[in-house]
Amino acid sequence: MVVPEWTLVDFIHRGPWWRNRGILILNLWLILPIMTSSVNGLDSSLMNGLQIIPDWQSYFHYPEGRTLAGLINSAQSIGALTGLFIAPFVSDGYGRRATLFVASIIMLAGVAMQATAPSSDVLIAARILLGFGLAFSVNAAPLLITELAYPTQRGKITSFFNTSWYMGSVLGAWICLGAYDTAEGSIWSWRVPTLVQGLVPVLQLSLVWFLPESPRYLVSKGLESQAARTLARYHANGGDERDPLVVFEMAQIRHALKMEKEISKSTSYLSLLQTSGNRKRVRLIIAIAMFSQWSGNGLVSYYINLVLQGVGIYDPRTKAIINGGLQVFNFVIALTGALLVDRLGRRTLFIISTTGMLIVMLAFTFWTLTTALFNTHHSVAAAKATIPLIFVFYFFYDIAYTPMLVSYTLEILPYNIRAKGFAIMNLTVCMTQAFNQFVNPWALNAIGWKYYLVYCGWLALEICFILAFVVETRGRTLEETAILFDSNHEKQHHDLVQMGGQAATMTMSRADRLQVRAENLECPVKSLEMRPSRASLRRDADSWSEELHSVSGFYVPEDGGEKLHVPISEHSRLQRPSNEDMRQTVSSIGLAL
Repeated sequence: MVVPEWTLVDFIHRGPWWRNRGILILNLWLILPIMTSSVNGLDSSLMNGLQIIPDWQSYFHYPEGRTLAGLINSAQSIGALTGLFIAPFVSDGYGRRATLFVASIIMLAGVAMQATAPSSDVLIAARILLGFGLAFSVNAAPLLITELAYPTQRGKITSFFNTSWYMGSVLGAWICLGAYDTAEGSIWSWRVPTLVQGLVPVLQLSLVWFLPESPRYLVSKGLESQAARTLARYHANGGDERDPLVVFEMAQIRHALKMEKEISKSTSYLSLLQTSGNRKRVRLIIAIAMFSQWSGNGLVSYYINLVLQGVGIYDPRTKAIINGGLQVFNFVIALTGALLVDRLGRRTLFIISTTGMLIVMLAFTFWTLTTALFNTHHSVAAAKATIPLIFVFYFFYDIAYTPMLVSYTLEILPYNIRAKGFAIMNLTVCMTQAFNQFVNPWALNAIGWKYYLVYCGWLALEICFILAFVVETRGRTLEETAILFDSNHEKQHHDLVQMGGQAATMTMSRADRLQVRAENLECPVKSLEMRPSRASLRRDADSWSEELHSVSGFYVPEDGGEKLHVPISEHSRLQRPSNEDMRQTVSSIGLAL
């Protein structure tokens, strides 16, 4: 089979994305599913913040020990675990939008129940219901984002999903602080922050049906015309279904789904283990999910109240300020990591993060030392030294694990197991979180600061795994990325490129090809995922010249010389134009010599 003349990089939009109306509208719509992760972060931050507020403590009769550390904090995870196994079947069977709609209804019921809870038992039940709804929303939202995003923006935008967790966390921390300042002594100091959780579900319930559906889902259900219209409206500025980019994407989606059905006809959870490629994916997904929770971050993330008390900080306002400042710092660093996923690459960021955390192992040592000094000698200086060490650790953690936990998982999974594989990742996160919530307080009470040393050894294992197994995925379409772990992935990748390139070429007229090549040479790709090589650009220039010769009689010599020639036609004797005239003619259609 002949190597295709065109690849995706030939058809993508050049210039600022906000000047492309289709991409602009698409990105605005994608804010809606991105906010799902903010709800999750808001919930986690609220539970930290509410436990600091005295009015919440008194209303629920000062829950402590196993009640606080166990059931109330883990109730949301219990609900999420219940919904995790069901959500993928709803997402694949009824669509990503329908799943978000159902999730919003369930979450609103959970928020209402939590805000009016008369006792801790009802509070626990409300949080279980809220977690059940979140399981559906968290499964469907990132699938819709990664399958709908513009090809060269997919890595960044999908990374924004998990990064927005900190946006909700920041809001939760500062809302609790504001409520504490303005409504101290009232039950509304904790009810108002609780009611804020219902804002995003209300927006999603109202607007989700205006959101475009995943083209991959539509093609899998035989609705190819709807998928093409969606891609044409949001990926091809102008809405032309015969646009080469739309044809390229549709050809790859159809071929990828066909290959997936040939490899495995089953769509159950067992299909995750049926092939060696799937087993490699599952191993990597589970490992990264475990690393995201077992790197020491759980000690601060879920028990900041206990940690701050452990270093001598008891004032509720001071605790809230430190908590809010930490979340703002986390969000900024995670957002920076999301913006770098295509510039530096996924593997590079993971290496930087794990290497940085290896260095921060020394900070962990100082952390344990300062904590021990305070517990033994009640040293105020030692207590103050602990706080900046937390920020240093989170700098390296957030640069990779926060933005790429979800995005890397989704892009290495093929469509037919994407929802279920993502559920396995979320299941692993929930299980490790539950472990943290039950074991961490017990371990801290039993051995105190020595428990931090356990995480030092675990970080060393993380580094070894990342270096050995993480694969770079930058510069590929979603379909090309998903096949990386299969045994014959090179042939599959070649077939996908062939299908997309040849299908797009068939829709292009000669004038279209001239225009695209002129744009490629006039405006080379600088900041996109996929960059044409110099050889590719030279090939385009040569081929462009040949076609221009056949159209107008002008051509550029293959030896790269500066002289331009015009053949003498048999039907007319034209005077040879000057080189300057030739340069102006060629430059006028976008080819700079």
